[in-house]
Amino acid sequence: MQVNDRILCLITGIKPYGIFVSYKDYQGLIHISEVSDRYIPDLNLVFNLGEKIYATILSINEEDKQLSLSYKNALLIDGKVLKQVDIKIGFKTLRKQLNKWIKEEKERNND
Repeated sequence: MQVNDRILCLITGIKPYGIFVSYKDYQGLIHISEVSDRYIPDLNLVFNLGEKIYATILSINEEDKQLSLSYKNALLIDGKVLKQVDIKIGFKTLRKQLNKWIKEEKERNND
């Protein structure tokens, strides 16, 4: 195990500032700044206790058996793609279109 390795961790705790995980006999923290480049109002909306997630090792403290980890660096979407394509996660874009779709459907049914 070394820095930049991608590992599968078990979520053991969720706090407003980050996610605690375990990996083998190590404890790790994924700071909220290493979860996403986008704002997440509550990590509990995205992650669950007991869930397994991939993370990339940022640093290792062998003496205390602690890891500093990054979730966003472990994602398999290439950085070049992220820069070129605005990837949206969630239902906001659907919500924006909903009224338009309802109006269109009503017009179709009235014809």
